[in-house]
Amino acid sequence: MTPSSNHERGGVLGSAKGSIATVLSIVRTRLELLGNEIKEEKLRVVRMLLLALVAAFGLLIGALLAIAWLLALYWEHRVVVLGSFTALFFLIGGLAGQAVRRAMNRPDNLFSSSMAELQEDLHQIKGSQS
Repeated sequence: MTPSSNHERGGVLGSAKGSIATVLSIVRTRLELLGNEIKEEKLRVVRMLLLALVAAFGLLIGALLAIAWLLALYWEHRVVVLGSFTALFFLIGGLAGQAVRRAMNRPDNLFSSSMAELQEDLHQIKGSQS
């Protein structure tokens, strides 16, 4: 082999190594972005769940105290008061169940930033090949 053929092979090999390093760097960046999105989504869901539990607890205690107060106030009509609130709570529970079902069927955009970045990368690669 002549020195020039070694130089050409090193140039092609070096170029291939550089391309692989670039691709690996892009993949690493995208995976880090994906990991960050997963972490943010997990924190958001946990925060929403905790706030929902605190709100539900406060509303439940308030409703029970209001019912106890109304029972004391209208003791002669306690059956009507208890029956009305029982129907009301069943209605609220049914509506909440339907809302949960609708929310579960709604599509989410969990990895939208990652997908947009990967789409842009693909567009850039296809554009550079033309």
